[in-house]
Amino acid sequence: MALFKAYDVRGIVPDELDSEKAYSIGRAIAFFIGTGPIAVGRDARVHSPDLTGALVDGIRDEGVDVLDIGLVATPMLYFAVERLRAEAGVMVTASHNPGEYNGFKICRAHAVPVGEASGLKEIEAFVPVRSDAPKAAERGAVSEHDVVDSYAEHALSVGEHRPPLKIAIDCGNGMASVGLEPVLAALPVDVIRLYFEPDGSFPNHEADPLKVENLRDVSEAVRREGADFGVAFDGDGDRAVFVDGSGEPISADLATALIARRVLTRHAGARVLYDLRSSRVVAEEIERNGGEAGMCRVGHSFVKAQMREEGAIFAGELSGHLYFRFSKNLIADDGIAALVAMLDVLGAEGRPLGELIDPLRCYSASGEINSRVKDTDFVIESIAAEHADAPEVSRLDGLLVRYPSWWFNIRASNTEPVLRLNLEADTESEMESRRDEVLERIAALRLGGNIAS
Repeated sequence: MALFKAYDVRGIVPDELDSEKAYSIGRAIAFFIGTGPIAVGRDARVHSPDLTGALVDGIRDEGVDVLDIGLVATPMLYFAVERLRAEAGVMVTASHNPGEYNGFKICRAHAVPVGEASGLKEIEAFVPVRSDAPKAAERGAVSEHDVVDSYAEHALSVGEHRPPLKIAIDCGNGMASVGLEPVLAALPVDVIRLYFEPDGSFPNHEADPLKVENLRDVSEAVRREGADFGVAFDGDGDRAVFVDGSGEPISADLATALIARRVLTRHAGARVLYDLRSSRVVAEEIERNGGEAGMCRVGHSFVKAQMREEGAIFAGELSGHLYFRFSKNLIADDGIAALVAMLDVLGAEGRPLGELIDPLRCYSASGEINSRVKDTDFVIESIAAEHADAPEVSRLDGLLVRYPSWWFNIRASNTEPVLRLNLEADTESEMESRRDEVLERIAALRLGGNIAS
């Protein structure tokens, strides 16, 4: 079923996802989990109420109780699963995708993700089996729960400093504002609000802060209003991207390094993870501050699993996901908590964000570059053979090759025949030349009959 991706369920409504499918998926989720209650939250997309209602009906028809937490950001769903002691959680959202999309993010108890390798394939297989199966003798109950205020306390727990700064915040008409408002009420900050009203049609711009064009408004607001920094959230509030006091975007790996430095002052010697696309400066900064740096795969289910296995205290991905160990059992990516953590950094350091970030901009990165490739395995294996003698070669996620002054990673997309290249070098000139070399090899392999036209 095309709806089932690597980390969630997602598709265009109603062509790929409708209420009938939502009902069947609800039954499959409840059957897979086997018990309840299951917490359910939703975003503000126009079809979310209908899809949520059908999903809840499916869960209840399996005899499983539902905890309805209403309109929330995804980190609030993770929090609710832990706070309400739910056996699982489902967030009705399509995250940063355009308004015609919707879907479901699923987790177990303690907000442990359900992904392709941890149950999503089984749920997919149960959909046709359970859709017409007899209903439970006793239907599950549904109850409503408000977690907004308790979530605010939870998010505020990641930082102790409360500097009185001016911040431009762009919620992109997504769900971040629902959890953010009570957090801001507890902080002595002056806020320039952009697009705080949840609106599933996303009338101002896409709620995807990884695209530079979607940072334009928050960057302009920072410069126009003389703000200390800015932050933009994605559609469901689990990602945050920062801009400094000049409106210059800050890549999420550098934000990871900066926040890790502060986290390590409270957890000396702790392990901190970074995804393998991150700048070398991240590991260097972690180790410079007495931490233990660990590389991880891309994707929230992999990051969270490795954090649990290795006892890591914090992690960050280039995509803007920043992960916090809120307690022994709860690890979650949370854009709102990331803002609190950044304020904590600035309060502790007493210097502007740009001044703190500039020393970390010491290498030159290509950014992620996509190439459409028909046979991704062929291209990866061919390039791997050509770099077999490199000082360091890793197959943790795709192909990672490291040389003394440069490195690159190529990974296949989970959803389309695309190779994603990330490359970094000591200097801009070397980055450009090495980038072009690798892209030329990908193109040459493609032209050899192994790439789509």
